[in-house]
Amino acid sequence: MFYLYILYSENIDSYYVGVSANVEERLKRHLSNHKGYTAKTKDWIIIYTEIFDTKTEALRREIEIKNWKSKIMIEKLIQK
Repeated sequence: MFYLYILYSENIDSYYVGVSANVEERLKRHLSNHKGYTAKTKDWIIIYTEIFDTKTEALRREIEIKNWKSKIMIEKLIQK
C-alpha cells in the first residue's frame, strides 16, 4: 500500500504533499537535517492521508493536489 500524505507546519503556515509506503518513517526524514522544502522548519505534523493500492495511483493523486496550487482547496480536503 502507498499513502498520499499532507503535512502541516504552524511555524510557516504551510502544507506539504507527498507519497510514501511508510508515512511515519517519511515524517522522520522530513524532520531530520536535510536540504529541501521541509528543512525550513521542524514542526511538521501529519494532518491527512489517503491510502492507495499502487504507487502510480498515489502519485497521480499527489500531482492532482499539487496542481491545485491552492491552500484553500487543501484545507477543504482536510476538513472533509
